[in-house]
Amino acid sequence: MTQEDIINLIKENVIQGRVTQDDEGLDEGMVGKPGVTELIDEALAAGIEVKDIIAKGLSAGMEIVGDKFSSGEFFIPDMLASAEAVGAAMEKLEPHLAKSGIKAKGKILIATVKGDLHDIGKNIVSILLRGAGYTVKDLGNDIEPQTIVAAVREEKPQFLGLSALLTSTMTSMQDTIEALKESGLRDGVKVIIGGAPVSEEFAKSIGADGYGSDGFQAVETVESLAAG
Repeated sequence: MTQEDIINLIKENVIQGRVTQDDEGLDEGMVGKPGVTELIDEALAAGIEVKDIIAKGLSAGMEIVGDKFSSGEFFIPDMLASAEAVGAAMEKLEPHLAKSGIKAKGKILIATVKGDLHDIGKNIVSILLRGAGYTVKDLGNDIEPQTIVAAVREEKPQFLGLSALLTSTMTSMQDTIEALKESGLRDGVKVIIGGAPVSEEFAKSIGADGYGSDGFQAVETVESLAAG
């Protein structure tokens, strides 16, 4: 197999949502064929550069998944499977990133706010951001504003992602932003919010810097804020 063949197979298996050779995928007859983790091993053994594996394999695959999700061809379980495949691949690639001199684009802290235990959306966003080249620290769910403030003080991230799935916990996003202001840290970090009940208008009303309606838009928002 050529290097191009391996990269194309990585991309295809991300779209299929196959982490290992035991996974079924969307098409028939995939079981037993290498999944993303086996293909990452092949790519590294073949001397393919880590940045090419990420850009042309993982990110390119997730871009197609994003298009299929937007058009209604893919549903949340499909996107989750693909995100899991990328997550497993990034774990394998992490030790090689430093060696290959690839610097992270920036650091992002992410958390589901106080009172909210939902984390599927947050986990997808974390994986997509890692795949896009950012260092992500996930603080977990049901996180108090002061805990987030302390983490921002210690980690000094460029971005903070806040997630909420309940209308009743959206106010915790505002409380967190207020706590950042009170501690004098607000100007040093860009705050992006997301989750089912959240909107662009709500983001503006609480003084957030950006909003993502789903994982793919969250990555776009981070990229545009990083560039700006």
